[in-house]
Amino acid sequence: MDRHEQLRLKQEQRNTEREAALSAKLSAAASRKRKLLWGIGSLLVVVAVIAGVMFALPGRLDKFASCLSEKGAVMYGAIEWCQYTKEQAGMFGKSFKYVDYKDYRDLPGIKKTPTWQINGQLYENVQSLERLSALTGCPL
Repeated sequence: MDRHEQLRLKQEQRNTEREAALSAKLSAAASRKRKLLWGIGSLLVVVAVIAGVMFALPGRLDKFASCLSEKGAVMYGAIEWCQYTKEQAGMFGKSFKYVDYKDYRDLPGIKKTPTWQINGQLYENVQSLERLSALTGCPL
């Protein structure tokens, strides 16, 4: 075997070694990527399950808020911009969806938000849950 042939064989051997090393690195990177994607996917599944459970659980004031609506109590407010309306809604937490809520512009003459209409009477400002219970007879 001449010198040229020996150099060519050495070069081929080095190329083969480089390709093997590169292939091993790519395989390790792909494995890390798969593990990362599985980890992220698993985390998203756990978060989705927890969120589903949290939204499925009833609010602690569901019955009270439903009773207010059944008794004809209506809350008028401006939930988009009024901090007091937001405060009143926040007192109900996720049970607020059962409150008969209307935009303050739906009832002419509303001067303050929130305003409750109960038995034909208007009650301005944030009302305590106890006061709403007393006015409507709805148990807390």
